[in-house]
Amino acid sequence: MTVIQPVILSGGAGTRLWPASRAMYPKQLLPLTGDRTMLQETAARLAGKSNVAGSMLVVCNEAHRFLVAEQLLEIGAKATIVLEPEGRNTAPAVALAALLTLRNSGKDAESPLLLVMPADHVIEDVAAFVAAVKAGEQSARDGSLVTFGIVPSHAHTGYGYIEADVHSLEAGPIKSFVEKPDKQTAVQLLETNRFFWNSGIFLFRADRYLDELDKYMPDMVDACRKSIEGAVMDTEFVRPDAEAFKACPSDSIDYAVMEKTSRAAMVPLAAGWSDVGSWAALHDVSEKDAQGNSIHGDVVTHNCEGSYISARSRLVTAVGLKDIVIVEDKDSVLVTLKDQAQDVKQLVEELKRQGREETKLHRQVFRPWGSYDSIDSEEGFQVKRLIVKPGAVLSLQKHARRAEHWVVVKGTARITRNDEVFDLGVNESTYIPIGAVHRIANPGDEPVHIIEVQCGDYLGEDDIVRLEDKYGRQGTNT
Repeated sequence: MTVIQPVILSGGAGTRLWPASRAMYPKQLLPLTGDRTMLQETAARLAGKSNVAGSMLVVCNEAHRFLVAEQLLEIGAKATIVLEPEGRNTAPAVALAALLTLRNSGKDAESPLLLVMPADHVIEDVAAFVAAVKAGEQSARDGSLVTFGIVPSHAHTGYGYIEADVHSLEAGPIKSFVEKPDKQTAVQLLETNRFFWNSGIFLFRADRYLDELDKYMPDMVDACRKSIEGAVMDTEFVRPDAEAFKACPSDSIDYAVMEKTSRAAMVPLAAGWSDVGSWAALHDVSEKDAQGNSIHGDVVTHNCEGSYISARSRLVTAVGLKDIVIVEDKDSVLVTLKDQAQDVKQLVEELKRQGREETKLHRQVFRPWGSYDSIDSEEGFQVKRLIVKPGAVLSLQKHARRAEHWVVVKGTARITRNDEVFDLGVNESTYIPIGAVHRIANPGDEPVHIIEVQCGDYLGEDDIVRLEDKYGRQGTNT
């Protein structure tokens, strides 16, 4: 029986869901539709199903590696995490996964089927999804490159379309692909009863995908093959060779292969699917009150309807709003008409041109040891709240241009300061002079909370020299 190898692509930025989604903490790592994050929901989708590999492959950005690993660990998901040296779109990411899967399977083994799933999609009816995957298995085993076409509910202009004369749960040949259409064109496509939304989910043999990719983009396959040949293990992560990968062209699976191959096939999928590509899309899949509002956090409304309102750090109030999106974060607030939510991406591009850090980081920044939240700052000082997870330890480090004062407000911290090692409890403090070698560890089983006051003429995060680090970051300053 052919093994299905789940491959999760977790490299997106989700800019249309700013300010919740940011470059260093994108939407797939957020719990947008429930208690689990979108990555966790994707990882759990096929867990325990017959002929599905017990361990998945996750391809992600290096900057997200610790968050990805921690979130998978939280739900008990086994995974091999492949770190893209640079973002090159979906075709090279899947090529890395295919090459690694074939290498791990051995020369004489039957090529596994890769089930490629973006990490940031919602699928409400998992049973229907599993049935669609099963319906596509034989076609994929026979050499077709199978994708899943979403049965459309309306004329959507934000999705690409697939033309296929298939209406039962089976794989049929794809006749054409259509780029994101205007409204009139989308209505005309739906009237034919032959067009489906392009989901970006795929099922194919690893060897067949590489064969087809090699026909149309041999330079991509060559670069990916050399990159995997030079891959090294870094703690729990697979690091493909970065120099080899830099020669790889950037392209999507659709453009690189699916729109060119004669082996493309499609299975229709009706499973409550959404790519959650905007705040309006998130409103569609979220729970709503009697007035059609989706409310999250400390929100009080009067005479509002059809709106999405989220408060993360303070009270948000609204009166007389209809079809509006309000998203409040600790450092920013977004307000937009729901029908213009797709344009948030252009807003983020403008913020990037202005050099705004809010496009990259939240005020609370997560690290493998825990997190820090920048509470206040002015010239010459900065105040942070550090949360150190049980059993975690910060890197052994020093700073050239700042001193630090630490006050423990919760838990017990073990402090290293030059040659000293000592514990601090609640309401106890210490001082770290400029240039002193130091670290914080949490020897307990509860999180440690520390208020840190930094003083100096430069307070940037790159003023750090890591001498030792259990997370493999020694020698880095970011």
